[in-house]
Amino acid sequence: MSISSKSTLKVRYSETDQMGVVHHSNYAKYLEIARIDWISQIGFSYKSMEDDGVMLPVFTLAFKFKKSAFFDDVLTVKTTLKKIPTFRIQFEYQIYNQKDELLTTASTDLVFVDAKTRKPMLCPQPILDKISELY
Repeated sequence: MSISSKSTLKVRYSETDQMGVVHHSNYAKYLEIARIDWISQIGFSYKSMEDDGVMLPVFTLAFKFKKSAFFDDVLTVKTTLKKIPTFRIQFEYQIYNQKDELLTTASTDLVFVDAKTRKPMLCPQPILDKISELY
């Protein structure tokens, strides 16, 4: 079983090139939006987590581009937790357009970091408890 969420966003003109195709650099932003939504949908606030001294920098980021997204497309990003987090949390993503065509797959590894010491830390227990409840 996995914990997934869906986020929807609309491609803005500024995210595209002259041909109306989304520039690849914008996909990292789409994943960030989706991750923050995922955290919110399981009942936590990314801002509160940071206020509590927990940072979550990206450690690895990988994409496979299958089809282009275009200006004004409505994209759905499905975000799935890959496994129970430890000092890192891993997500897999699928990005679809409004025609339900798979455009992109991606994965990220993020590391829990103590904001004061800047050292890796274990996933906060309240998040682990919620994930265990949902898993």
